Amino acid sequence: MRRLILSAVLAISALITVNAQKYALIDTEYILKNIPSYERANEQLNQISRKWQSEIETVVKEAETLAKNYESESVYLSEEQKKEKAQEVFDKEKEAAELKRKYFGPEGELFKKRESLIRPIQDEIYNAVKEISEAKGYQLVLDRATAASVIYASPKIDISNEVLSKMGYSE
Repeated sequence: MRRLILSAVLAISALITVNAQKYALIDTEYILKNIPSYERANEQLNQISRKWQSEIETVVKEAETLAKNYESESVYLSEEQKKEKAQEVFDKEKEAAELKRKYFGPEGELFKKRESLIRPIQDEIYNAVKEISEAKGYQLVLDRATAASVIYASPKIDISNEVLSKMGYSE
């Protein structure tokens, strides 16, 4: 009998402990939309991206022009001249590919620029969430913007406005 009561008390205390865990939600998309420096950084990235894309398109058009000229002139060219022209086309296409990789590749200039502009904002959000979580005792904070498995969450546990306030932005 005593074991049964002890087991029941342990089971109830375990359930209470599980239920005592506190959770919160944030919506990083909402938070980022309310941070002016993020919008400015995004616009700056878009401008740089458009500039670089235009540069690449110019080189691609040059390669296309060289290729068309080669095709139309090839009947009049010697074998050596054909090789030279073909090499020019190849080099221009290679230049375009290298520019694309340099600017937009996995470790390219756009990635580095995004890191330098966006990372400090992400770190600021993380630090604000961490401070709020430690102060309020949250064991878990989910991001509803990136957590595809969150089907429904009560707005009562969303601390996005609190994070914005902690960061010094109005709600």
